Amino acid sequence: MEWQFILLIIGCILFLTLLSGLPIFVAFLIVDTVGILLFMGGLAGIDALVRSIFDSIGVFTLCPVVLFTIMGEAIFRSGMASRALDVLERLMVRLPGRLSVVAVSAGAIFATLSGSALGACAMLGSLLVPDMEKRGYSKSLSMGPIMAGGMLAVIIPPSTLAVILGAQGGISVGKLLLAGFIPGFILAGLYLAHIIISCVRNPSLAPMGETTTAKTNLGKDFLKYVVPLAAIVLSVLGSIFTGIATPTEASALGALTSFILAACYRKVTLQMIIKSATGALAISTMILMIVGGSVAFSQLLSFTGIVRGIVELVTNLKLPPLIIVAIMQVLLIIMGCFMDQIAMIMIAVPIFMPITAAMGFDPIWMGLLMLVSISLGLLTPPFGLLLFIMKGNAPKGTTMMHVYRSSIPYLVLTFIGLALFILFPGIVTWLPQYM
Repeated sequence: MEWQFILLIIGCILFLTLLSGLPIFVAFLIVDTVGILLFMGGLAGIDALVRSIFDSIGVFTLCPVVLFTIMGEAIFRSGMASRALDVLERLMVRLPGRLSVVAVSAGAIFATLSGSALGACAMLGSLLVPDMEKRGYSKSLSMGPIMAGGMLAVIIPPSTLAVILGAQGGISVGKLLLAGFIPGFILAGLYLAHIIISCVRNPSLAPMGETTTAKTNLGKDFLKYVVPLAAIVLSVLGSIFTGIATPTEASALGALTSFILAACYRKVTLQMIIKSATGALAISTMILMIVGGSVAFSQLLSFTGIVRGIVELVTNLKLPPLIIVAIMQVLLIIMGCFMDQIAMIMIAVPIFMPITAAMGFDPIWMGLLMLVSISLGLLTPPFGLLLFIMKGNAPKGTTMMHVYRSSIPYLVLTFIGLALFILFPGIVTWLPQYM
């Protein structure tokens, strides 16, 4: 049977199962089972499927997923994030559209601490959106920056999606994490420039001359609540960059440091520990179940010759290599309109990484481009997850169309950033080369 026909059968089954609303793990498991029965030896292959699932989630490189999740839960459950956010707001009091700037800045900072786009968006949305509405911020400058800030968690290390992508694609997890640092802050800078320029050109979008009622000393609070969080960043990124620790060891250091800081603030309680543990358990279990089901899917694609056929087809196209890279990113962005980010990684990596190797591109560069494209899926209508989280935190009377419109400027800016990273690979590869 030709690989094109096999791909059509597998693709239709996967599309229908995802469209039916089944959990992603179940969708992959159904596709794996049907594929094995039809193309990989029938019932004899089911035993191999079970072994493959257990082998895929038992790899050491996936440990940072759990540890980064614990670290983020400890930071948010202890209240360290909300206190640092208050200090940042006071620090930026003279900027136009202060709270919008705070939303993006806090998103970038908390992305380095938690790696959770959905968690950062939910937290910032619940803290900032009601206050911004009361102060007269437009919907575009209240919801859009919060979603954009949350999206940075996919790119800025430590990113759980970067760990998963690196593990599945055979890419150095440490180098891929570091590769997201400069591009992530470039995107944050683009978002901030858009907010400030918009407020200067049209002051009605956000109130000017906002005041703060805080009576405590700003410098003291900055040293007390913001600077200590740098210890977590240094414990993770510093140990990876200097080679002192592997990404797994660095994630353990980050988790430990977050609890030590929480203890210093006297916020470590039994309830906080239980909530952090249960939250991390729920998120990690979901991710590992998806990984388990999707690894067998990758093996199915390889065994049936689909990957080899696609690689040969693409490499024989008479197109410039960068155009092929751009086409791959467009495909990821389209996929982001309809499916979960982890599912995108599991479907795309087995196909895109062999193409990358065949064309001689740097896998770190391609991995980062994929992360940026995947982050766009969080904001892409109609099913971007950040759009629905923001709708849940929005004031009464806010429609999904309001949420969609508020995301458009940041989608455009992210497209611009993605184009820069494609045309100038050094932006991505400069920092990892020193590791």
